[in-house]
Amino acid sequence: MSSRRGRRLGIDWGYARIGVAVSDPDGMLAVPLDFVPAGDGELGRIADLVDEYRPLEVVVGLPRSLNGTEGPAAVKIRGKVDGLLEALADRFGRDTPAVRLVDERLSTVMAAGRLRAGGKSAKKQRGLIDSEAAREILDRALQTERSTGTAPGQLLFPTDRTK
Repeated sequence: MSSRRGRRLGIDWGYARIGVAVSDPDGMLAVPLDFVPAGDGELGRIADLVDEYRPLEVVVGLPRSLNGTEGPAAVKIRGKVDGLLEALADRFGRDTPAVRLVDERLSTVMAAGRLRAGGKSAKKQRGLIDSEAAREILDRALQTERSTGTAPGQLLFPTDRTK
């Protein structure tokens, strides 16, 4: 199976930091970028990254419990995504990329394990773990699309609201 051509931006939205990753233009490889401090200005900084990388879509991790249900953390992320959709539509208008919510279960655990295996202390490099978790989320989405021919998760358009 093949996947759509175009970069994707991956987002792991945390309470203190927002991890960011990006794919190559062919959608084959995801790499960690950096993190955006959460709070004031977060939406503007993410919009700056969208402007810089011009992704086909933004893939945001949606935290679900292990049984697949959505709890308070998912509700918070859905609210953040509403704000992101509005900020992107305000800045890019018709050129706003789609936003896709994908299951992020265990992405941070996997990222921490990957860092430990590489000899890095996750506790000492919290920003690194956030961007690595974003890479994990994006990589899973890319792998799913390559293996099934269908992009995973819930596709949102700039005028959609998650509520």
